[in-house]
This record gives sequence, C-alpha cells and structure tokens, in this order.
Amino acid sequence: MTKEVADQASSNTSYASFVAEAWPRHLQFATLLIGDRQRAEDLLQECLVKLYVRWRTVGHGDPHAYLRRMLINGNISWWRRFRRETLTADLPDRIDPHAGLDGARQDLRDALMTLSRQQRAVIVLGYYVDLTERQVAAELGCSVRAVKSQHSRAMTKLRDLMPHPRATTLEAVK
Repeated sequence: MTKEVADQASSNTSYASFVAEAWPRHLQFATLLIGDRQRAEDLLQECLVKLYVRWRTVGHGDPHAYLRRMLINGNISWWRRFRRETLTADLPDRIDPHAGLDGARQDLRDALMTLSRQQRAVIVLGYYVDLTERQVAAELGCSVRAVKSQHSRAMTKLRDLMPHPRATTLEAVK
C-alpha cells in the first residue's frame, strides 16, 4: 500500500470517528439554531459532506468550531434563499414539531423562535455551546460589542416571554 492510500484511509477513519462523536452535539445545536429538527438534520448532513472534502486541512485544527461556523453560514444562506417565499392565506397541515415536549421546554423553545436569527445564534452559542463572548463574536464574524448588545436584547425579550422562571435556561430544551 502506498503512503498516499494509507493517508487517505487514516483520514477516512478519523473523519468517520469525528462524525460519530459529533453528530448528536451538532444536531442539537443546529436544531436550537434553526428551530426545525428535519431541516437541522438536512443542514448538518450538507455541512458534513462539505467538511469531508476539507477534512485533511480542517481535521488537524478545531473541526467542531469549523462545523459550527458552517452550520451558522448554511442557516443564513437558507434563510436568505427562502425568505422570499410567497405567503398565502391558507396554512398547510403540519405536525407540531414540539409535540411531546413538557410545558417548560415548549415555552422556552417557542420563546427562542421569536428571537431574530442573530439573537438566537448568540444565545445558543453562549449557553448551549458554552462559548465566551469573544468566541461567539469570532463564530458570528462580528464584534464583541455586537454580541453583548444582541445578548442583552435577547435576554430581555426571553424574560418577558417566559411564563415560568424555572424554564429560563437552555438546559431545559435538551
């Protein structure tokens, strides 16, 4: 076996183990970011395919941060593409994606979905992924000041919307 083939096999093995370990964590992150588990799964799969192409370069650094950034960018791209959809008076039949959640989790998820995309990203990255303000700013490509501002506005809105004080942490969503 040549060195190139051995390197490719090693790269494939490390990528497969990364995906197995990272899938649940990043799926939860994407679901909180997007608000729809099916779309989160689709986006995560799309991003993992793109990550595989870059794995030899990214795999030696911090692939979790790279994948989080891909998910954030992918969500923004999706939102930009589909926000121009035509609104209709008749709503389609949909299954409630939150069926089975207890009251506190449902209330928190509903409150999160009222936030802007940027505010929701700041809250999810800060509380669920447990990043510092500086790390959140780097992930979102903005200043620490912007992160602080978005965080303050988001928390004010969440406090106003949450009927139960015990359900104010993102741990309730897990």
